[in-house]
Amino acid sequence: MDDLLQKFKSHWQKKFSQLTVNNCHLLLTVSGGVDSIVLVDLIAASGFDFTIAHCNFQLRGEESERDETFVKSLGDKYGKPIFMRKFDTNQYASEHKCSIQEAARELRYAWFTEIVKSWQLMGDEKKEIPFKYIVTAHHADDNIETMLMHFFRGTGIKGMVGIQPLLKQSQLLRPLLTFRKSDIEAYALVHDLAFVEDSSNASDKYTRNFFRNRLIPQIKEVFPKVEDNLLNNIDRFNDVIELYQQSLTFIISKLVEKKGTEWHISILKWKKSSPIHTITYELIKPFGFTALQSDEVIKLLDAENGSYMASPTHRIIRNRNWMIISPNVTSISQHLIIEESDTKIVFENGKLEMKFSKTLPIFSGQNNPSEAFLTADKIHFPLLLRKWKTGDYFYPLGMQKKKKVSRFLIDQKLSITDKEKLWVIESNQKIIWVIGQRIDDRFKISDQTENVYVISYLK
Repeated sequence: MDDLLQKFKSHWQKKFSQLTVNNCHLLLTVSGGVDSIVLVDLIAASGFDFTIAHCNFQLRGEESERDETFVKSLGDKYGKPIFMRKFDTNQYASEHKCSIQEAARELRYAWFTEIVKSWQLMGDEKKEIPFKYIVTAHHADDNIETMLMHFFRGTGIKGMVGIQPLLKQSQLLRPLLTFRKSDIEAYALVHDLAFVEDSSNASDKYTRNFFRNRLIPQIKEVFPKVEDNLLNNIDRFNDVIELYQQSLTFIISKLVEKKGTEWHISILKWKKSSPIHTITYELIKPFGFTALQSDEVIKLLDAENGSYMASPTHRIIRNRNWMIISPNVTSISQHLIIEESDTKIVFENGKLEMKFSKTLPIFSGQNNPSEAFLTADKIHFPLLLRKWKTGDYFYPLGMQKKKKVSRFLIDQKLSITDKEKLWVIESNQKIIWVIGQRIDDRFKISDQTENVYVISYLK
């Protein structure tokens, strides 16, 4: 069965060619079962440097302690360091209101990631490790079970690809996915590899065991080649997903316009998108929205101007002919003081530059809204720079009557998100400038102005 070792090396070269014996260190997650024991032997025979990690979830009494002792013995056999950790899995599941399976998964992957991130150097020259990966012993039979569970749970087309062999962001590697359980067991038998049996694998109380021990054997009675067919389907679904992602990326790039921290989508284009439910879900998913909210977002396309929906991180706002996806607004407004001696101040939306001038500006037909020219003698320092709030009012340049800032912004036809970004400067509790929009008429310069206070707004 040395043939499996050669197939393993060939598969590694094909799928993970960037990882060599000279540039990576592997953390092998070992339960003590036949799959993980064969994984260790194949990795060792391939010449990779590795460390072994074992979790004792304390769920099977003496059997859990037996497994821990057995895995410790592998350190001597392979001459490699062993990491061990005990977890109170039942307590974690109770505190986090999750199943035992979920608790064990969260605990082990959090710990594995912690170990890998702690690695910095390797070798006598103490060179930095280019690649550090967590390696699990998932095999083809595991993938079949996972795909079926996803199908019945209703995870959509992405669930049909099953377990992925390489997740770079999670630093996770599964090199046995192409091999069947029978191949792994045969290798262990030929090489006389000792391993331990997990008695819980015989229990159908766990979902995976139910699929493994009862559902799949019954399906095989009708379709004897069901496992091979499902593995072929997984390969085809991976190809479908690749095409799906390419198409989706193209469609969304044509729909979305990025503007600062916001994403703007034409309502007309969104409505014409087909299939609208799939595109809507993929469009809103990165912003914390769920599949169940897709229908409500589609209804929002025909809602009143200003209507919106929120996720934990973002809002989707209907603004005239556009849908705007914007980060949620923080509830705390900043207040900054501008002293007479200040020449520059940085705030949330950019920066302001201030100066005094004896020269009166010459205005053209189109004034720059990012500049304010004010009669300095009418200004009392310190000034207050803050976000506008409900109830604010001022005398917009050219008007002799006061106007609420909220009404003024409506007249300017600003979107909800643009309104939320607006700041004002006030002097002695009077707003002298709605930044980037208009100054207060009471502070405008005139022929009698001798000193000009100039404020420039730079985004």
